[in-house]
Amino acid sequence: MAPQRWLTALVLVVWSTLSAASSLPDFTEIVEDSAPAVVKILVEYKAGQNRAESESFDHDALPDYLKRFFDPRGMPNSPRPRSSMGSGFVLTKDGYIVTNNHVVEGADAVVVRFSDRQEYDAVIVGLDELSDLALLKIEAEDLPTLPLAQPDELKVGEWVLAIGSPFGLDFSVTAGIVSAMGRSLPTETNDNYVPFIQTDVAINPGNSGGPLFNLAGEVVGVNSQIYTRSGGSIGLSFAIPVSVVRDVVDQLRDGGQVKRGWLGVSIQNVDKNLAEGFGLDRPRGALVVDVVDESPAAEAGLQSGDVIMTFDGETIETSSQLPHVVGLVKPGSQVEVSVMRDGTLRTLKVEVGALPERSKPVPASAQSSEENLLGLVVKNADQQTLEALGLSAAVVVEKVVPESPAAAQGILPGDAITMVGSSPIRSVADFDKAVAQLDPGQSIPLRLNRRGSPMFRGLRVPRP
Repeated sequence: MAPQRWLTALVLVVWSTLSAASSLPDFTEIVEDSAPAVVKILVEYKAGQNRAESESFDHDALPDYLKRFFDPRGMPNSPRPRSSMGSGFVLTKDGYIVTNNHVVEGADAVVVRFSDRQEYDAVIVGLDELSDLALLKIEAEDLPTLPLAQPDELKVGEWVLAIGSPFGLDFSVTAGIVSAMGRSLPTETNDNYVPFIQTDVAINPGNSGGPLFNLAGEVVGVNSQIYTRSGGSIGLSFAIPVSVVRDVVDQLRDGGQVKRGWLGVSIQNVDKNLAEGFGLDRPRGALVVDVVDESPAAEAGLQSGDVIMTFDGETIETSSQLPHVVGLVKPGSQVEVSVMRDGTLRTLKVEVGALPERSKPVPASAQSSEENLLGLVVKNADQQTLEALGLSAAVVVEKVVPESPAAAQGILPGDAITMVGSSPIRSVADFDKAVAQLDPGQSIPLRLNRRGSPMFRGLRVPRP
C-alpha cells in the first residue's frame, strides 16, 4: 500500500504542476504582434548637457560580456557629442510616436529605430514635463501601431508585459503583475499630476518611454520610473496610465502644449483625529488647508477646513487623488464638488481654471500664553513674520511641552497657528479663549503655517 500511496502522491504533484503551468499566460503572440511597433529612441546632445539619472549608466562598470551589446552612440561617457537612449511606440500609421519627456528633453537630434533596423530622424512635436510624456513625429506611412486600452479597466494583480531596450539591449521583453494603482510620486517641485501604475515588471534604464501591455495586447501605460538603490530593477517600476497618455498626447498633437485643470487649494490628508474633529466617520477626503485668492476655489466659496469628498463625480479617498482628478478636467469646465463643512455635506459648483505658473512661498517666526492642555506656549506674531508667511494675523509657537498632544502631532517652535477648530486666531487672547473652550477627550483640528506651507494637525485634548 505504501508504494501505491507514494505513486498516487507523485502523480498528483506532477498533475498539479502541469495544470499550474498550463494556466500561466503565453506572451508569445503579444510579442510577435506588438514588437514591430515598439521603437528604440537614440538621442544626441551638445557636450556638457545634463541627462536624467534614470537614463544614465556607466559603460565601464558593465561586465565585459555585456559591453559588446551596446550601441556606441548610446554611451553617456562617450566623446562629444553625448548620447542617450530610451524606448517608445508608434501611435498612428503616419508616424506619431510616444515616449518620455526625460528621454528626449533638450535633444539636438532624435533617431527612431525599429526592430527591423530601419531608422528615421524624428521631430519633437511637444513635451510635457508634469506627466513626463513626449510626442515625436517621423516621416513615414502605413506604420505598425499599438492600440491604447480603455481607461479604468486595469486591475491590481493583472498580468502585464513590457517591451523596450534596457541598457541598450534592443527589444527586450519582461513580464509581471500590477502591484498597485494610483501611486502618487511628487516631483522636486511637489507636482503630482500622474496616478502611476506600480508593477513588478523588470524595468531598467533604457526601458523609459516604452509600452506596458495587458494580455489583450493593448497599451495600458508608458513606463516612466523605477525605484532602485543599485541602478537596476528591484521590482518597483511605475508607468503613466493610459488615461493620462490619451489626454496629453491629444493636446500635444493639437497644440504642442498641455493645459491642466486648476482648483487653487493647498490640501493634506485627513488622519484619525482630524476625521473626528471634522465630523467624518473615518479618515477620508482631501482637507483644504489654504485657498488661493481669486482662484476657482475661492470664487466657488471653498474654505480652509473644508474636506473635499467628491470632485466631478469622483470619490476622493486621499488628498493625493485630487490633483490627478482636477488635472484631467478641461479648463473652463463646470463641475460639482461635495465638501464636509462643520459636519454637514454641501455641494458647490466650481468653474475649473487653467494651471498657472506657480511661485514658492517664503520662510517662518509680545505677549506669551501660559502652558495649556495642548502643551503649547505661543506669542503674538510680529509684522516681519506675518509678511514673510503671507499672513494677516497669527500666533507663533514659542515652546512645545514634551509628551503633550502638540508634541505627539509634531508641532514645532516657529509654527504659526491661524485657527483652533473653527475659531480664527489673531492674537494670544484668541488662542487662550479657544483653548479654554475645549472639552477633555475632544479631538480638535489646529491650522498652522510652517515655513510658508499651511497644514492642519489633529490634537486630542487629554482627559484629567
